[in-house]
Amino acid sequence: MVDSLENNPPHQVVIVGGGFGGLYAAKALAKTNVKVTLIDKRNFHLFQPLLYQVATGTLSPADISSPLRSVLSKSKNTKVLLGEVNDINPEAQQVILDDKVVPYDTLIVATGAKHSYFGKDNWEEFAPGLKTVEDAIEMRRRIFTAFEAAEQETDPEKRRALLTFVVVGGGPTGVELAGAIAELAYQTLKEDFRDIDTGEAKVLLLEGMDRILPPFAPELSQAAAASLEKLGVVVQTKTLVTNIENDIVTLKQGDEVKGIASKTILWAAGVKASAMGKVLAERTGAECDRAGRVIVESDLSIKGYDNIFVVGDLANFSHQNGKPLPGVAPVAKQEGEYVATLIQKRLQGHTLPQFNYIDRGSLAMIGQNSAVVDLGFIKLKGFFAWLAWLVIHIYFLIEFDNKLVVMIQWAWNYITRNRGARLITGQEVSLEKRTVNSSSHYQTTEKRLPVNV
Repeated sequence: MVDSLENNPPHQVVIVGGGFGGLYAAKALAKTNVKVTLIDKRNFHLFQPLLYQVATGTLSPADISSPLRSVLSKSKNTKVLLGEVNDINPEAQQVILDDKVVPYDTLIVATGAKHSYFGKDNWEEFAPGLKTVEDAIEMRRRIFTAFEAAEQETDPEKRRALLTFVVVGGGPTGVELAGAIAELAYQTLKEDFRDIDTGEAKVLLLEGMDRILPPFAPELSQAAAASLEKLGVVVQTKTLVTNIENDIVTLKQGDEVKGIASKTILWAAGVKASAMGKVLAERTGAECDRAGRVIVESDLSIKGYDNIFVVGDLANFSHQNGKPLPGVAPVAKQEGEYVATLIQKRLQGHTLPQFNYIDRGSLAMIGQNSAVVDLGFIKLKGFFAWLAWLVIHIYFLIEFDNKLVVMIQWAWNYITRNRGARLITGQEVSLEKRTVNSSSHYQTTEKRLPVNV
């Protein structure tokens, strides 16, 4: 239970996770009469909505990352610990790290989510997701390595596979990724190579439902699809991925099954809760949904433990309209701020009504001068939606230097149509090895099912 203000020592609030939920909770508790400890295995807050721009060479990781100690430096009641929480002891009110135990009076768990392959975790080797800086760097490496390998490839079939980019999942991340890759191939890189025409690249966006951007209004989904097709993206809806192996994506469209040969397959189709969801379930008896999210009470606490709160992508909050809130940054931000306010109210002997999410809209970038924005009271598409997308994302970046750098980068990219962060880093793979290893598989796969490129 939350103690009163008169108790000594000061009330100890431990926050696990420095994403939107955890960071905004810590910021809201600044200058209050509590002691806050924020624990994260990374020393920075990552602005995930712009990760796709790192993956496609528009921005560098530092442009969308803010050191947690810097962000919270003026919050004198807040301590930041670099470490990974492995377990909790709710009876003793302790958070357990590798080398230490941290006591708490109130615990906020905001460890987010990771990409889900719907039980096919072996697909991750062939189709990386996009949740971390490392994911973005790996995507960037694969995208630009594909163009480099195609420049040296003389076999037409292998070159087509190298220049085929498949994005699985038609939500905002998939739409933004597909649009950015198309702009790379058909605009940014068109003068950079001598032995290939990057305009021959093929970008496919696959979505299992009947339209892309399912949470958006149908007219905005249609506008987004039209904008993507204008960019050169091939949008395929009602398409299920049944297998990914050795650079072959197997698709099912109705009764038809076919294969797509592609050296660059990117995953944007689903998410699942972090491992802390299972830990909380085991230690508190909390229920979890199929995605591993903890089912929380109307005040975001765990049933039976009113001093343990779960916020952000790790929480399943279904008390507002019977459906879980979406795993987006505004939800995590509002939940973190709500819990921080609730803690202060409880210390004063009061409480709050149940959490109520205020949906201020959804938005997705398609490409330069093109986006879709649904603000509830108004729906925008095209250039004005694109401007709104830019302004909103700049506003929500955490630190001023990030806002300034990103604005300058975007302005320069807009004028020059160039992307200055096109670095191939990370795990190095020989271009020759990638090409040779794949050739025999293309031959054997063709015997089993039709391969379309």
